[in-house]
Amino acid sequence: MTKFLLVASYPDSLITFRGKLIEAIIAKGFEVHLAVPDLDENSEIYKQLNKLGVKVHSIGLQRTGMNPVRDIKTIIELFRLMRRIKAKFVLGYTIKPVIYGSLAAWFANIPHRISLITGLGYAFTGESSGKRGLIQKVVKALYRFALSRNDKVLFQNPDDEQLFRHLDILPESVPSAIMNGSGVDVAEYQVSAFPQQVTFLLIARLLGDKGVREYAQAAALVKAKHPQAKFELVGWIDDNPDAISQTELDAWINSGTLTFLGKLSDVRPAIESASVYVLPSYREGTPRTVLEAMSMGRAIITTDAPGCRETVVDGANGYLIPVKSVDELATAMISFINEPAKVIAMGAKSREIAENKYDVHKVNHAMLKEMGMD
Repeated sequence: MTKFLLVASYPDSLITFRGKLIEAIIAKGFEVHLAVPDLDENSEIYKQLNKLGVKVHSIGLQRTGMNPVRDIKTIIELFRLMRRIKAKFVLGYTIKPVIYGSLAAWFANIPHRISLITGLGYAFTGESSGKRGLIQKVVKALYRFALSRNDKVLFQNPDDEQLFRHLDILPESVPSAIMNGSGVDVAEYQVSAFPQQVTFLLIARLLGDKGVREYAQAAALVKAKHPQAKFELVGWIDDNPDAISQTELDAWINSGTLTFLGKLSDVRPAIESASVYVLPSYREGTPRTVLEAMSMGRAIITTDAPGCRETVVDGANGYLIPVKSVDELATAMISFINEPAKVIAMGAKSREIAENKYDVHKVNHAMLKEMGMD
């Protein structure tokens, strides 16, 4: 059987984000291997992957931080794995799997080397000075070297593709294509009844770049005028330089501004309890949580930013607001409180867009075709 190797950095999201893609690859007759760090063999995710027939390989990749010695070891480890299993296709997603997976695949002379850019993250957002600026320069240089060794690079929005071309991170000689995010299984995320009380929801890693602070600030403004409005937050404090502090989170909770639901393995109950989904992110690939909320018939408020703007037809299934604009975010929220009929009408449009554009089976079919597997 032809061997396909997927290189990932975060095991918790494998089934949710890549499960259907893995199933589609297996259905095409490929033997799927997975290289990922920190996946406990007793975990539910490992069991599900094993049930699918995926062969899991543990690697010593650090998801965050820059340790040249350890990162070189990771490249060598991936190189040896690729040679041992005789992979024909290698796909990496997120920064380190893309860079180190691409380099290892090049060294190992893998015939088909593909990268999926799911977002730009910390290295491309925020200030470009000091430590963050140095990280940006290093990451861009590594991306440029690694992606030039790819056969194809897939993006989740046109802005990221254009930026990589403009900055010469992706040379003209390497073809690229745009995918509609990771897709969502519209059969698993069905439309549900709305709560009686207008409730807003944000699901995200608790990072500044996700707009969590703007969400909390806008919630405080809205609650000053409409005390009955509810604002829920799902997520966790991530190991990231841009992470929200525990002190900040506690202050929002103790003041009654936000109801914190913690980290959820299944976000559907949280979406069911919400009227409107909010993501004030500074930049995304294509936000999975927005697609899930759209599939469940929720109106969306998100930013007019790369990755986010593709999910909303402004005024049809929600509103696009400027990045970091707390006042405009609060205004959009209040419009749903004042005109609750919008919740239903815009939610129905979200579901329609999810079915037509973001259905995971359509997205995966396009991915397989672009990777030369269909």
